[in-house]
Amino acid sequence: MTNRIPKFDVAVVGAGLAGLVCAKQLQQADLKVVILEKSRGVGGRVDTRRFYDTCVDRGLPYLEIQGEQTQQLIDRLCEPKIVRPWRGTAYELHPQNDWQLSPLANRYIAPQGMSAIAKFLATDLEIWRQCRVKTIVPEGKTWLLTSEAAENFPSAIAAKAVVVAIPAPQALALLESLTSTNRLLEVLDKIASVRFDPCIAVTASYRDDLKPSWQAVKIIDHPDLAWVGWDSSKRESSKQTILIIHSTARFAQTYLDVSDLQPAIKQLCDRAAQLLLPWLDSPEWCQVHRWRYAFPRRFLEMPYLATTVTLPLICCGDWCGGNRVESALNSGLASAGEVLRHL
Repeated sequence: MTNRIPKFDVAVVGAGLAGLVCAKQLQQADLKVVILEKSRGVGGRVDTRRFYDTCVDRGLPYLEIQGEQTQQLIDRLCEPKIVRPWRGTAYELHPQNDWQLSPLANRYIAPQGMSAIAKFLATDLEIWRQCRVKTIVPEGKTWLLTSEAAENFPSAIAAKAVVVAIPAPQALALLESLTSTNRLLEVLDKIASVRFDPCIAVTASYRDDLKPSWQAVKIIDHPDLAWVGWDSSKRESSKQTILIIHSTARFAQTYLDVSDLQPAIKQLCDRAAQLLLPWLDSPEWCQVHRWRYAFPRRFLEMPYLATTVTLPLICCGDWCGGNRVESALNSGLASAGEVLRHL
């Protein structure tokens, strides 16, 4: 079968930040690399959606200098004006109505949407979108990956090495059939130890004459609200006032498997109105997105997981070595280095 399907040096599963950075590094080392991504876009939680005549960042709202890799990425993104410093005022709202300034220094926004960052990283990479990997099995001297693919892509490929760059629970579901050796079981046990917190993200649009006096508020120790941001302030061309409301993990847990999210929208808008601005309970239109794997709560201390039982297999993401964007970038780079040691 492997004689009749496309062959690659490396297959990367997932086009989030870690997967994109890893693939780029491997491609620069002259390896033949393909990224298999189940969604239509790239970036994972670096997600922008278009509504009416504007775009909205419903995932990662800004890029922050967290270490060497985020600093280098921001420097690269500033030159073509993909990102710029986020100007304005932000607060942390503590219990007992205690408002504390939270400087926006070191935070950068993308006027064309945060997904522009992922598109920049994806430049010149071979990415098969709407391609959901179903199985990864060793066959001879390569891995065989089968997938539910869009019509223009083959349903199977072969690769000398595989990098799985998706949230840990999804990685576990994909790899749990590979339990033939104790060393693989150890890897799966480590993946199974990772825990993610969910988040409900509400996009709420208001009349253009209604505007907050701040860019963002992080709400501390509230049962329902975690963060509220004035998203449309990032875009000079926006003719609407659009806010993003992020729920707490506890609130989102209640709605993880509920089909109707309208009650969640109303509750979050009502809570935001009570806490921040009275008019927030009367949006002109709303949209909601459920992030099942929003933030790694319990993560691994190492930058990646790897096994060379049968063939090189590496797992990476923002759940390896931390739980932030810096972790994802470091994890992707370190995973590429591990692949290069074996190919």
